[in-house]
Amino acid sequence: MSDNIVQVSGLIKDYKTGPEILHIIKGASFEIKRGIAVSITGTSGSGKSTLLNILGGLDVFDKGVCIVDGRNLGILPEKTLSEYRRKTVGLIFQFHYLLNDFTALENVMLPAYIAGEKKKTALDRAKLLLEEVQMENRLHHYPSKLSGGERQRVAVARSLINNPEIILADEPTGNLDEENSVIVSKLLYENAARHGKTLVIVTHDNQVAERAACRWTLIDGVLKEV
Repeated sequence: MSDNIVQVSGLIKDYKTGPEILHIIKGASFEIKRGIAVSITGTSGSGKSTLLNILGGLDVFDKGVCIVDGRNLGILPEKTLSEYRRKTVGLIFQFHYLLNDFTALENVMLPAYIAGEKKKTALDRAKLLLEEVQMENRLHHYPSKLSGGERQRVAVARSLINNPEIILADEPTGNLDEENSVIVSKLLYENAARHGKTLVIVTHDNQVAERAACRWTLIDGVLKEV
């Protein structure tokens, strides 16, 4: 097993809008070691989320090589790519994307159950993960009864349910006030470390970014170390 969970070389991503071509990522090359936390900052529209989506197998790129956990994402067939997204990657977004008709416990256990885990095993693991994000007293509450910070804590727990190798978090505190931003980012970093997961977090918040062991910024399509 390689020490580097991510190996990217010469990554290029363009968007075509009518006659105009937008060069979003211009030949990015980088590596990420297993088990560390990496933050990526940059101005709005700089391509941070695009880069994260490429790592998550949610977006395609035009040129270059992107290998995550030994898988070359540029050549994976869709079936294998779907399995990669389900098992290798844990995703957290700015919006929590919890299912309104399911409780916090059910929202966390559902990805494991869909992946074929026994219901009781999935529920037991979901309960433990929710306890780790200090939501043990809100297990049976629906999203509408949770605060924004509590919903994001549930999202953090959900990202770990299938025991992924890497967690990709896209502006996970972007919709939160300062107090909840501190709480959620602290829990996210702590739980990624507790479970030995690699964490890549895209954020506009320097306080959130500063907790990472490795910090990068995306400027004019080029990734630079801070």
